[in-house]
Amino acid sequence: MLTRVYVLLAAYIIDRIIGDPRWLTHPVVYMGRVITWLEGKIRSRVQEEGLKRAGLLFPIVLVAGSFAVVWTLLALLYKVHPWLAWGVEAWLISTTIATKGLAEAGMDIYRLLRQEKIEDARHALSMVVGRDTAFLSDREVSRGAVETVAENIVDAIISPLFYAAIGGAPLAMAYRAANTLDSMVGYKNEKYHNLGWASARFDDVANYIPARLSALLLVFVSWILRLDWRRCAMIILRDARRHPSPNSGFTEAGVAGALGIQLGGTNYYQGIPSNRAKMGDELRPIVPKDIKETVTIMHWVSFFFLLACLTGILLIESIYCI
Repeated sequence: MLTRVYVLLAAYIIDRIIGDPRWLTHPVVYMGRVITWLEGKIRSRVQEEGLKRAGLLFPIVLVAGSFAVVWTLLALLYKVHPWLAWGVEAWLISTTIATKGLAEAGMDIYRLLRQEKIEDARHALSMVVGRDTAFLSDREVSRGAVETVAENIVDAIISPLFYAAIGGAPLAMAYRAANTLDSMVGYKNEKYHNLGWASARFDDVANYIPARLSALLLVFVSWILRLDWRRCAMIILRDARRHPSPNSGFTEAGVAGALGIQLGGTNYYQGIPSNRAKMGDELRPIVPKDIKETVTIMHWVSFFFLLACLTGILLIESIYCI
């Protein structure tokens, strides 16, 4: 248990300082290759009516496989030397967290908007969202950035920390596999409606508890930062379930309430409009500074959640020793 405290803390620090170096191939890249390979095999051998059953193979192969591979690797490294295993486990957990990457993506857009480089800001936003960005106003670019940072608080930070605290690197990597599956095949369109349903449902279940813990922390952090914590709580209760995702709405609604802005509305995907329910009350227009505020909220939520995880592990250790 004490080792897990040190490993989890080291992983968080590695991510905050180093992030995901471009020269080092990220484990998600390998997951993506396996997903693409498996999809090709399924589509070449399974008829349309069998795709729904075949979709179960994705979480079975990738999620269970990721857990097994990491567990086996660490078991072998422990036989070499515990310190080697601990170091590799800390690094592996750090790759499942994206605090630094998420903050940098948001702050890059913020700085470009402050410099009135709207074209560059649109391009930077297009790197992290699926919506069309070519003709967005600075206000819409700001909304897109705020929504992206707020939404990813759960699946890019809180959920991997949650599973790392419970089961170390193997469980954290299994979660990252589930999240990668959802981002690649968990779409509710004609192509993936049958094949990706199991991946989408699995990701929803995996994020269920972390999303609600994130909402509680958002209210607490809003109070710490002297934002509108009462409105944050009220908007979460009122609007969170309006989001298409059963989990992402909790952090988006919370940020909207804390900042007194309104998120959601009409987005365009390949020229086709998509209307998303609005969350929050438009007490004022969204401005670039809201991106910076959202990144600050994200940092504090991640810090307090890490603190809660470490405290929980130590409490379990103390109870076990009794």
